[in-house]
Amino acid sequence: MSRLVLKNIVKKFENVIAVDHVSLEVEEGEFVTLLGPSGCGKTTTLRTVAGFYQPDEGEIYFNDRLMNNIPPAKRNTAMCFQSYALFPHMNVWDNIAFGLKMRKVPTEEQKKRVAEVLQMMSLAGMEKRMPSQLSGGQQQRVALARAIVTQPDILLFDEPLSNLDAKLRVQVRVEIKEMQKRLGITSLYVTHDQDEALAISDRIVVMNQGHIEQVGDPETIYLHPATSFVAGFIGLANILNGKVIARDEQRVLLELPFGTLWAFGGNLCPNVGDMVKFSFRPENLVQYREGNMNKIVTTVVHAIFMGNAVDLFLDAQGVRLRARAQNTEKFKSGDTVVFTIDEKAFQFLE
Repeated sequence: MSRLVLKNIVKKFENVIAVDHVSLEVEEGEFVTLLGPSGCGKTTTLRTVAGFYQPDEGEIYFNDRLMNNIPPAKRNTAMCFQSYALFPHMNVWDNIAFGLKMRKVPTEEQKKRVAEVLQMMSLAGMEKRMPSQLSGGQQQRVALARAIVTQPDILLFDEPLSNLDAKLRVQVRVEIKEMQKRLGITSLYVTHDQDEALAISDRIVVMNQGHIEQVGDPETIYLHPATSFVAGFIGLANILNGKVIARDEQRVLLELPFGTLWAFGGNLCPNVGDMVKFSFRPENLVQYREGNMNKIVTTVVHAIFMGNAVDLFLDAQGVRLRARAQNTEKFKSGDTVVFTIDEKAFQFLE
């Protein structure tokens, strides 16, 4: 295992800055995900760690060893690709053993290691099958087995589940997480899928336009987004602007087009007169009961049945809001529904 350290990494393609002064530390055995939309720099960052790209500025360390000029074959990393990248003319056994043969690992050691990962990835009995005879999920397991059989210091994942259907993605991501924890391999994972990142990561690095917006564990990223981009990209969020018209020690009274709301500001409590941007999640809106502090009168624009919940599109005096209600509730367009929100549900944004 290795500790991965990126220091002020910059990567340019002609006049485009793909990675803009990215600094990150991944501890030994940690599973860190680079999350963001297409073009945010996450895959370029991953490929720079692998050695496929050389950074224009900055330094990459595996433990205390500077890796900038070390070729990919000598970095002892392994990559799992979106396309699986299996050799179509080789069977499962030979695909998995390929990296060991290239490293001239003794034959008996090759047999031992391949047999172990076949068992670990539930591929025992499929050794002689060709890739064309495997399902997408099985091909992905072969790709994972080929990566871990070399016992890499750092395991790299480039959107490995994007070619799988939704149900299989959920199954395989659990297998990846269990495998990574069992082996304790330091892992860097790239995805644009927020649910995937939340489910699989020890920490998430949210990227946007080449730079890091926020780093934190999944709970922090979801419940306490630092910026408007993070709040809007991770899950669903209501992002609003308001004016502070009153405050006490740790709360502020926000003036909005549909009324006023009390919000807990904590140590970052803004001052009276400040214009602020804040967010809250759809599930934070619950139906109003007498005595609740915050009251929001809305009109249902759309009510969409989602199986385990009802997704509500609301209008509050011209302000569009989203809410998530229990599927036992009945709503229809045009209904007036009064909601409340806990003062601690607000997140003030940069």
